[in-house]
Amino acid sequence: MSNVVKPLKPEVLYTACPKSQLNFKTTKDLKPQDNVIGQARAVESIRFAIGMCHDGYNLFAFGPEGTGKSSTVLRFLQREAKTQKTQSDWCYVNNFEDPHKPRAVELPPGKACPLRDDMERLVEELQGALPAAFESEDYGQRKEALEEELKTRHEGAFSKLQKRAEDNGIALVRTPMGLGLAPVQDGEVLTPQAFEKLSEEEQKSRQAALTELQAQLEDILAQIPKWEKEHREKLRELNRDVTQRAVGHLIEELEKRWHDHANVMTYLEAVRQDVIDHAADFLPSADQSQQLVTIPGQRSASGGAGSFRRYQVNVIVDNSACEDDPEVGAPVVEEEHPTQPNLVGRVEHLSQMGTLVTDFNLIKAGALHRANGGYLVLDARRVLMQPFAWETLKRALRGRHIRIESPAESLGWATTVSLEPEPIPLNVKVVMLGEPMIYYLLSMYDPDFKELFKVAADFANTMDRDESGVKEYAALLASQVEREGLRHLDQGAVARIIEQGARIAGDTEKLTTHMASVVDLVREADYWAGVENKKIISARHVQEAIDAKIYRSDRYRERLQEEIQRGTFVIETNGAKVGQINGLSVLQLDTFAFGRPSRITVNVSLGKGELVDIERQVELGGPLHSKGVMILESFLNARFGQDGPLALSARIVFEQSYGGIDGDSASSTELYALMSAIAGIPIKQSIAVTGSVDQQGRVQAIGGVNDKIEGFFDICAARGLTGEQGVIIPATNVKHLMLRHDVVEAVKAGQFNIWAVDTIDQGIEILTGVPAGELAENGTYPIGSVNRAVARVLRQFGAKVRAFSAGAPQAPTNAIIKVEQRRDA
Repeated sequence: MSNVVKPLKPEVLYTACPKSQLNFKTTKDLKPQDNVIGQARAVESIRFAIGMCHDGYNLFAFGPEGTGKSSTVLRFLQREAKTQKTQSDWCYVNNFEDPHKPRAVELPPGKACPLRDDMERLVEELQGALPAAFESEDYGQRKEALEEELKTRHEGAFSKLQKRAEDNGIALVRTPMGLGLAPVQDGEVLTPQAFEKLSEEEQKSRQAALTELQAQLEDILAQIPKWEKEHREKLRELNRDVTQRAVGHLIEELEKRWHDHANVMTYLEAVRQDVIDHAADFLPSADQSQQLVTIPGQRSASGGAGSFRRYQVNVIVDNSACEDDPEVGAPVVEEEHPTQPNLVGRVEHLSQMGTLVTDFNLIKAGALHRANGGYLVLDARRVLMQPFAWETLKRALRGRHIRIESPAESLGWATTVSLEPEPIPLNVKVVMLGEPMIYYLLSMYDPDFKELFKVAADFANTMDRDESGVKEYAALLASQVEREGLRHLDQGAVARIIEQGARIAGDTEKLTTHMASVVDLVREADYWAGVENKKIISARHVQEAIDAKIYRSDRYRERLQEEIQRGTFVIETNGAKVGQINGLSVLQLDTFAFGRPSRITVNVSLGKGELVDIERQVELGGPLHSKGVMILESFLNARFGQDGPLALSARIVFEQSYGGIDGDSASSTELYALMSAIAGIPIKQSIAVTGSVDQQGRVQAIGGVNDKIEGFFDICAARGLTGEQGVIIPATNVKHLMLRHDVVEAVKAGQFNIWAVDTIDQGIEILTGVPAGELAENGTYPIGSVNRAVARVLRQFGAKVRAFSAGAPQAPTNAIIKVEQRRDA
């Protein structure tokens, strides 16, 4: 019994923050700082990604939620963006040659809106200038001259024909069928009967004249369409000339203003030609009651305001505000809802007379447009959950341009004519935020991912709890107090928060970097200080915040412990039982975790050396739990099966377990119960156990050790602490102990115990009070040891199986046991 493990001392159960590391009275004495703490590796990755200007060096920042990924990335991006130049404005204008393919125009920052305003004023001025020009006296005279010219031409031709006709006794008459020729005499048209009464010579003369004149008339009539066409052409040239004069000085004023921008000059020249070609749109119409929205290149029937939409400028990116503030620099855009249209833009439609119509004015920018030349921050999970968003984003990054298309167009399902806006060149640094699992899945299954996101920023969930880390923590708390206007914290409050940071990290040598939890704790402590009308937050207020948060979340834990006290769930905390032990597990409900004791039982009988995991048989046990049970089987065979196969069958079960079970943290517990069941040695029910085991019998570390200990302690405390109760944990978990103060006080008072073991043999001695026994050179274990008892029963099982196989008469089991006991004596 000299190697029996002694209970842990209270000093190792809770590592307090030394006051020597906190050389201040309150956080008011500290200089606030916004530096990122505990994330040196991630910060270096962010800096590298920002500095790399080559293709594909986009950033994927991953880590647990609440570690400050988003705030850290945004802080660095905004700081870098201020050092960069303000990016260009972008707008779409009508393509007068192909209205379905609007043109993209790039302008210096702050210039797109002035161009839009200039075009609006131009249309307003044209609406007044063109009607005035066409109503002017000069235009009326020139138009009248052209009409008079056409009239004179007509009259001249017909007057000559009329004179020849009269010389030949023929008249030019107008009939319902048009112009015609007829013989006359004494000013009267001859009837057919009168014409026949003329002499034959007269008839022939008149007939020849009619034939000749008819040919001349037809020739004149054939020339009339040509004359009218020439007249229309001259009238058109007149209109163009008048329009050119009216438009010229207006366009020239704009060209003087925009002469430094070649793309605008090209656009203004196209506007000039279109206005000249469609000057009639600016003239008053008889019916202006309908003001319809029309697609580009299509004029409304009334020539109303709807036809002027083609001269508008659709500004989709306006950096005028950035131009006014030189510290803004490059854009930093965080898209909260990254659907495909929200990323690359969309073309909207209007309902007009039951039909959906659109034009370039209905093109809307996406996040890539707004972030172009700067940085775009996206949540990876949200992008992947949106149809087509991920593929569209990759296509834009690969092609380095933004092409606006609908999801139907992406799949080739579009059946109606829509717009095809000119793609815009893309130069953007994309930062995606997500969980580690998303990053590794994309790396494994998406061949494009590593080419587009070559830099990973891995955010850690813990940092070192050394003197430097403690000071950084305190400075961070001072920054939060200043930033949010909270009450300052005294030295004790800071120390308690640091201790809670170690508790959240689950390690006395680490502090959590889950800053969301730390920030919330300070806010809630400030609330409790306000309830007491205190000006400074003390350790008591921090503890009240911790306790209040637990109280708000532990209804289920309280109900479970109540049912254990009432006997609904059977958990024994006194006496001793063979093959029964108290195991410990952790239940996680949202952010609240607590320990739950579980009764584990084992039954053994003759068999073929198999361990039956009942949880696995009914498909409630997970793969890790099944692995732990298989390790138990391996351990038994390695220790007790060297002289022959094990002839037992063991059945292991978590009693009153109605949900899934996974993890191997109960494997050592199950092994203790198994050895107890085989040896027939009872286990103290006042002790609970946690820890995994390997094939050599070493007890290994597990998670949630603090919650597990406290879960069993609460049951024991409710029933009354006797000093015999306690928990066995792996020795490698001692550095993780940050237990509640009431547990530490109970240990200090000798009312509760915590043992840390390295091997199964150490644990079984504590549980049974019987030495485990070490294997001697002769291959036997000491008399009176647990291992000796296990080996003896397994030999008995083997002998019985061999006897059954040989068909020999069987001695009673108790007789075999007496023989074995005499051998031990």
